[in-house]
Amino acid sequence: MTWEFNEGFQVNATLVANQFIDQYMAGANGEYVKVYLYLLRHAGKSLSLGEIAEALHYTEGDVKRAIAYWKKEGVLAGKEMERETLKKEEPVSEPSAESAQNPVKPVYSKELVSRLSEDEDFTQLIYIAQKYMNKVFTQRECQIFAYLYGELGLPAELLEYLVEYCVQNGHVSIRYMETVALNWHQKRLVTVEEAKAYSASFNKDSFAVMKAFGLNNRRPADTEKRFIETWFGAYGFSREVVLEACNRTIEATHTPSFAYANKILSVWKKAGVKNLSDVEDLDMIRQKQEKEKGEEKKKKSKAVNHFHNFEQSSTSYDSLMMEKVRARMEK
Repeated sequence: MTWEFNEGFQVNATLVANQFIDQYMAGANGEYVKVYLYLLRHAGKSLSLGEIAEALHYTEGDVKRAIAYWKKEGVLAGKEMERETLKKEEPVSEPSAESAQNPVKPVYSKELVSRLSEDEDFTQLIYIAQKYMNKVFTQRECQIFAYLYGELGLPAELLEYLVEYCVQNGHVSIRYMETVALNWHQKRLVTVEEAKAYSASFNKDSFAVMKAFGLNNRRPADTEKRFIETWFGAYGFSREVVLEACNRTIEATHTPSFAYANKILSVWKKAGVKNLSDVEDLDMIRQKQEKEKGEEKKKKSKAVNHFHNFEQSSTSYDSLMMEKVRARMEK
């Protein structure tokens, strides 16, 4: 079948790369494709989220989700776009281990909540979250969600899944949800599918750690979970490296100590360990240092013993004095 286009669609067209059509278009939903085409049409121009949303009859939340998706896919290069507040959106960059452990402190504001009160996606998010948690949010709790949605740009459906995920796992604290959301943001998770895949992977890692410690009959406690999140998230260790630290912990302490395992992994992180081969190299270096230290200690000990082990006179000092006293008395 042959398709013919009207005259107005045959000239002055926007070119779409074949790579986009072949590799990316099929995996994206229609809304994301429309945002991509609109941005491509206006490439090089400074566009606000509001302008794009108005042109496509979307909400700004829809546009933010689409942009985040294409950044994640590597289609967009992370160019800054004007926000509704006329501030520039920071380009997304891969978080370092240091930033993951010491994230920027969130800034909450009543003004942001007020601005988002007209955003349909945000108001629906708050409604659904309150239903899940069976409570009415305080102003502070609304500000936290406004920060996650409005400032970090986390999609509404991702935050809805966040609430569902936390509640189903017995965590109903907004602060806990915020911590999880920040972790997802640092890992650049922008879709529910990505969050589910990450959660499933983390659950497998958690199960493996608990099994290594002989704790098969329960889930990790909050403190233990934070350790596990640090090892796999902030430190970026593979499962085999973490399990090696757990095994060494059991050998050394004969008890499942997350704190002890954390000390091992902290040392390995500072030493630049990436895999088990690096661990073996580090072991060899440590053994060599201990051997050299032991030999040096032996040398010092030998020198001290040589000084003390000089050949002593067999003549007793007291006996010598007694001989002198007897000699005087005989005179």
